[in-house]
Amino acid sequence: MLKVSVIVPVHNAGPYLDRCSPSLLTQTIGRDAYEIVYVDDGSTDDSPARLDRLAARHPHVRVFHQENSGWPGRPRNVGVREARGEYVQFVDQDDELTPDALENLHRLAARNDSDIVLGRIVGTMQGPSHVFKRTVERCTAADAPLFESLTPHKMFRRAFLLDHGITFPEGRVRLEDQTFMARAYVRAKTVSILSTPCYIWNRREDGGNSSSSATTPETYYGHLRTVVDAVKEATDPGPLQDRLLRRSYRVEVLRPVTEPRVLRRKGKALDRYFTVVRRTALDCFPPGVREGMAAIPRLRATLLEDGRLESLVELARRVAAVKPRLTVDDLHWRSGKLHITTTVDLLRPDGEPLLLHERAGRLLLDPDLLHGIRGAEHWEVPDPLAYARGELLTHDPARGAWWYPDADLTPRTERAGKDRIRVIASGTTVIDPSTLAAGHPLSPGTHLIWADAQLLGIGRRTRVPLPDTGRLPMVKAGTPPRLIVPTGTPRDSQLALAVGAPGHTAPHHRFLLRTTTSPHLRRRARALLHHLPPPVRRRAGKLARKADPWTR
Repeated sequence: MLKVSVIVPVHNAGPYLDRCSPSLLTQTIGRDAYEIVYVDDGSTDDSPARLDRLAARHPHVRVFHQENSGWPGRPRNVGVREARGEYVQFVDQDDELTPDALENLHRLAARNDSDIVLGRIVGTMQGPSHVFKRTVERCTAADAPLFESLTPHKMFRRAFLLDHGITFPEGRVRLEDQTFMARAYVRAKTVSILSTPCYIWNRREDGGNSSSSATTPETYYGHLRTVVDAVKEATDPGPLQDRLLRRSYRVEVLRPVTEPRVLRRKGKALDRYFTVVRRTALDCFPPGVREGMAAIPRLRATLLEDGRLESLVELARRVAAVKPRLTVDDLHWRSGKLHITTTVDLLRPDGEPLLLHERAGRLLLDPDLLHGIRGAEHWEVPDPLAYARGELLTHDPARGAWWYPDADLTPRTERAGKDRIRVIASGTTVIDPSTLAAGHPLSPGTHLIWADAQLLGIGRRTRVPLPDTGRLPMVKAGTPPRLIVPTGTPRDSQLALAVGAPGHTAPHHRFLLRTTTSPHLRRRARALLHHLPPPVRRRAGKLARKADPWTR
């Protein structure tokens, strides 16, 4: 039996097949260990001919043609039925796999006898995700936030899908991916997560990633009910079911009554969405789903279920103006690692800290934020640290990859005066450029440093600023060593790390000038070159002429 079958539904992909197929054809797992199963869903362009040419040239490629079904569900189901691999990996026609994706995913699956393996997704369509923060050998939906990743671009044991009858809804069904994943997650005995990049999810230049056909709120939320039913069918009422349903309530149901959407829609369009999502909330979600949320989402859910549309609009207007405040308390290198001590909190629209008020043994959400919002008066916050978190992370814009250091900021409360309490996240983060990328060194290029926090149910991401006092020195890190140059972005002075290629540790001009477009760094490069001793300057020049580090 083959180890893996890669299943690719295709409809009018055209030249995007040429972007996808090279990453599939030469996987390091070896051609004898896997196959690529293309299922053409009645394409009317040259996609069928392109696929047949691929199959003629590559023995491990198989192609199936069928009449158009209108959506990826049916071709994916056909692919699973026709697959000959122990595991199946779903890939969309315009996406890519990293060269060793199948090898790494299957190794993790075989080691743990996994039903599902999630590989880190990178690219221009994917933001940072806590699900892939660290590699997890074994988990389930009961002990990991799997429902935060509901796309099907994952590896599944084929027998697991067949034995449980887990298939994609066929035809033009919205949220078909979520329905499939919900059915799979609640039945999987072992799920593994790989923090190494595996799937490259890129935004198409023609906007073809997203369906262009419109839908009504009645249709969309009718399909959401199917997702909810998939969870309820396999779980008993209670805390676990409530937690698994919370993501659908928080993201899908509250989205139309949360900024920015609730501030963009007006009149009948807003009333229509409000009516549909309110009915969905009341019909489908037990009270424990709402009650387990953080302060602000729980308030929104309560206003929604109470029928207070005007209050939701005003709350959204005020929360949209809440800003994060980040202070850098300390910043230094030690043993080739960057140590950053930071504190994050939130500011109200008037620029004052967002606080909790202590009244008769209860904690109330800041009255100055909620003043005049009907139904929000004296809003109690039983657990101010519910779902609170904070961390620093780096972003590699050239590759669409986000990396989390192996540390979190600590959420806590602190006194801010009599009967006033501030919720913050603080701590020291250690960024090791030689291991940050899932145990590997950061790739050559410029890596931006961000802070991300979730406090009282308000999520904010903010730039970590370049310190005003003094400049950090360059360091050499890793084996072979890489030159790491702290710098700042030209517009926002955001702290960034410019990383050189392995073995090129002299600060020659090509490295310094191509790691970033920052005018500050270019001025610094010229100054460094001017002050280098002549022998080192000549050595730098030879290295620059010999090779460009960004092409190695």
